[in-house]
Amino acid sequence: MVRIRELEDGACAAWDDFVHRTPEATFFHLSPWRQVIERAFGHRTHYAYAEQDGAIVGVLPLARMKTLLFGDALISTPFCVYGGPVAATPQAAAALESHAMDLMRRTGVPSLEFRRRDAADEGWAERPALHHTFRRAISGDADADMKAIPRKQRAMVRKGISNGLTSVSNHDTRALHHVYARMVHALGTPVFSEKYFRLLGEAFPDSHDVTTVLHEDRPVAAVLNFHFRDEVLPYYGGGTPEARGLAANDFLYWEVMRRAGAERGARMFDFGRSKAGTGAFDFKRNWGFEAQPLHYCYQLRQGATLAENNPANPKFKLMIAAWRRLPLQVANLIGPQIVRGLG
Repeated sequence: MVRIRELEDGACAAWDDFVHRTPEATFFHLSPWRQVIERAFGHRTHYAYAEQDGAIVGVLPLARMKTLLFGDALISTPFCVYGGPVAATPQAAAALESHAMDLMRRTGVPSLEFRRRDAADEGWAERPALHHTFRRAISGDADADMKAIPRKQRAMVRKGISNGLTSVSNHDTRALHHVYARMVHALGTPVFSEKYFRLLGEAFPDSHDVTTVLHEDRPVAAVLNFHFRDEVLPYYGGGTPEARGLAANDFLYWEVMRRAGAERGARMFDFGRSKAGTGAFDFKRNWGFEAQPLHYCYQLRQGATLAENNPANPKFKLMIAAWRRLPLQVANLIGPQIVRGLG
């Protein structure tokens, strides 16, 4: 018989062992995300697992995002690319889905969303394919992986090398945040807090690093990378205004690929998600990665409508323009209070 239990600290090791052993599970199913989401954003989490004969046979990471600006939803998993229940048996999968539906009813939350990589759950409505992910195998051989990059993009990487760029790999999330905050402010987007980056580093001490590109000993681009099985996932990254002219962002992701392949044995490069029609989307395609639509599927309470918290929504254009005009210090101060609803 399958039983559903709420995750407690004593079961985290068994939860994560199941995630590592289950091919369909992802880095974003790991249990440390629970405390990161709670401590960085103040959202209540509802992590549940299916148990049978004393063993975990399925997991479901859920969090409730409730804000005045952006509404109320149960999501698996906010601030993450992938989510939804992962189970070893159909019975466990059905029990976890039933648990999520019951939780939506009991809490009165208008919507429930699973972030699927491969296909939407049967019987669930699906959002339009706004987000895409980009994944490709790498060999770990620097010469072979360089040759696998399309010619024009390869030229940009070599331009960065010829400009004298160098890279370091460490755990300095503070320096990363300084670079990242300047970039997102220029884009008109509220920034995550420095605390969030620090908590991610603390939650995944052996599964993260920060790659920073230097020009004349000054940081010009940086990215926070996660490592899971044989995958590397560059996740939060950005560059200073001078990065583009130096080809620093191009050099940055080459260094992530090169280092992960040689130093950590990575054989899969997961470039993360991007919205169709954005510069980030085009940048990743230039590397020869094929865009794969993500299947974000949902259930709605009767009479509820799906929130559209997409910066590409025309109603946000004036807000974005105004945000760019804010002084950087002010944007960094109030941004984290806004972005907690944009997971």
